Amino acid sequence: MAYGKGSTAMMIILIVIGSIFGSLLGEIFGNFFPLLNSSYTMGFAPFTLDLMAISFTFGLQIKVSIFTILGFFLGLFLYKRI
Repeated sequence: MAYGKGSTAMMIILIVIGSIFGSLLGEIFGNFFPLLNSSYTMGFAPFTLDLMAISFTFGLQIKVSIFTILGFFLGLFLYKRI
């Protein structure tokens, strides 16, 4: 997987990092501004596949807030600037 200018992998990495950074800022500033702390959780609840010798647990949840969306667009903006 190439990480050069204009690659899809670089875009995904920057968007994920921007979203994580935005979520972190939302947790920090949410204590001071409760309106900004509201979020929506979506995804799949964890479920377990037990095969006697080994078991797997799968699940995915995404917590979306105002700061997460801002971080997403910041990552997209940074990708366009590269």
